[in-house]
Amino acid sequence: VQLQASGGGLVQAGGSLRLSCAASGRTFSGYFMGWFRQAPGKEREFVATISWSGYSTLYADSVKGRFTISRDNAKNTVYLQMNSLKPEDTAVYFCGSGTNRRYSVNDYEYDYWGQGTLVTVSS
Repeated sequence: VQLQASGGGLVQAGGSLRLSCAASGRTFSGYFMGWFRQAPGKEREFVATISWSGYSTLYADSVKGRFTISRDNAKNTVYLQMNSLKPEDTAVYFCGSGTNRRYSVNDYEYDYWGQGTLVTVSS
């Protein structure tokens, strides 16, 4: 599976962005998906994950209520809608995919990763 993340950019605090992650190469619907982020000088951290069916989701406490993960299996794409953005959301956002579980908050349980897209939130 090849993953291509897009949609990052510069936005003011309080604004919104929608990230997309398009998958290709193999069937998409059997994989759970997730978003992680890595800020400068920090380790990569979990943001959100979604089951292959789309019915189950899980969020980091820091983004709960502001971010929404969703997927369109017909388009082989997973999305991350980010609202009420804060400067501390500034990071490179990565999408990942994996199998053999419903979803995961652990990056080592993901099999494939996209290249990352930069989100910068100005104050």
